[in-house]
Amino acid sequence: MSKFYLLVIPIVIGIIAGSFLAFYTESEDNSKKLTPSKLIENGSPVMGKNNAPITILEWGDYQCTFCYKFHQNTLDVINEDFIKTGKIKLVFKDFPLNGPDSLLAAEASYCAEDQGKYWQYHNELYKNWGGERTGWITRNSLDSFAITVNLDLDMFNKCLDEHKYQNKVNELYEFGREIGIDATPSFLVFNDEKIIKIRGNQPLEVFLKTFDEL
Repeated sequence: MSKFYLLVIPIVIGIIAGSFLAFYTESEDNSKKLTPSKLIENGSPVMGKNNAPITILEWGDYQCTFCYKFHQNTLDVINEDFIKTGKIKLVFKDFPLNGPDSLLAAEASYCAEDQGKYWQYHNELYKNWGGERTGWITRNSLDSFAITVNLDLDMFNKCLDEHKYQNKVNELYEFGREIGIDATPSFLVFNDEKIIKIRGNQPLEVFLKTFDEL
């Protein structure tokens, strides 16, 4: 967590149900990097209302076991109770820790975004999750997911063949490393005044407590 300073007063860093919650300050060195607009920039389309007062920035990998569990469980509740009601918005940024297959899946999600179906494709990837480094992410499987969400397959494959979004995904990974992301899933939950980091797939109660802190 280089480049960050933890608040000593008046905030106490809490470890709750095995979670890691860190409160980031807006120091002179990192204020430009940690503004809400900068954190959201270059990520996925926003899930929810753009004017929601709290943002969840999720850093994930499509092969990651605990990312899959978060999307199959905790996110459903957050979506129903907080995102759909306009209290919170969510942005996803790729942090492909599990090698070239994760990078390719991330590229595919942005190729789907070109056709206005980022979240449909994103959800299809997690719906068909097949483990970490097991070979389930292939060009054939990515095409299959594209067909399921009704993408123009020729356009989708041209995007992948050209690796149109490879640099974007690599830049997201490097930006994540620069701001202290070192595991997936990791979350930065923030409003205009405070940023709280949650590391790992924590119980719903940890997210609820974080929302209350903001």
